Amino acid sequence: MNIFVTGSNGFIGSNLKEYLLQHYNYVLLTPSSGELDLSDEKAVDKYVLENKIDIIVHTANRGGGRDTVDMKSVTEYNLRIFFNIAKHEKNVKKIISFGSGAEYGKHKPIVYAKEEDYLDALPLDEYGFYKSIASRYIERSQNIVQLRIFGAYGEYENYRYKFISNAIVKNLLRLPISINKNVYFDYIYVDDLVRMIDFVIHKDLKEKIYNVTTGDKIDLISLANLVNEVSDFKSEIRIINDGLNHEYTSSNERLLKEIGDFQFTSHENAIVKMRSYFQENLDKLDIQTIKEDPYLKAIDTMWKGK
Repeated sequence: MNIFVTGSNGFIGSNLKEYLLQHYNYVLLTPSSGELDLSDEKAVDKYVLENKIDIIVHTANRGGGRDTVDMKSVTEYNLRIFFNIAKHEKNVKKIISFGSGAEYGKHKPIVYAKEEDYLDALPLDEYGFYKSIASRYIERSQNIVQLRIFGAYGEYENYRYKFISNAIVKNLLRLPISINKNVYFDYIYVDDLVRMIDFVIHKDLKEKIYNVTTGDKIDLISLANLVNEVSDFKSEIRIINDGLNHEYTSSNERLLKEIGDFQFTSHENAIVKMRSYFQENLDKLDIQTIKEDPYLKAIDTMWKGK
């Protein structure tokens, strides 16, 4: 089988590539952005057709993070690369795309959201708006499946601002763990996410869109306490603003009905694995940015629209 993974150097793409290489003998096509410009329609057409691709796993996109708050043309760029990929659903067996809980509009609480609830209101921010448009297209497609992620975390994520790895690195450096405002999330460990992607690659599903989450919420203070519990050093946990921010959780019933019994990695076990990884790579990390914490307050504005 020939599998084309876009965004293979990103967080999800890197983990998926590593997983597939360990478990299968498939031909993996993982061009970098320098090797294939996904915004170039003709280049994408040529690449897909010449390589006789069976499955496209489209993880590439820009925006959605605290480090990209000021990024311009997020909607246009991401939709352009999405549609350059989506037009080839007739040429491949399946396309797997990735949505975001941001599609529900993070300017308001998102509580145990079901897949269809994203139709109730449009997001105010560019990133969520782009993802929402893509989902509306996918619902009418013939050969595209959307996996909607609310909060994936793991070893290769951007530790400079992604909360769980940021907290682990701060603890390793014996620094305080800062929380702008406590909030409930539905986090899924990346090892579980790639196992779910594996299932979707190999099975024909009944629906077009699936929430890929644990279905259980956990708040940031509890996660920070877990980071302390697995360490011999207890970081001070600093809360900048009291109260709770908008909840960000979902129902995963639709996917679990098709997968069946699925054992999720506990947050404690995932944090133990991540701590080991970051400890081994501590000398390669951007320690200065961790200490300065420039992205901490970006969450206050990134989902409010223009």
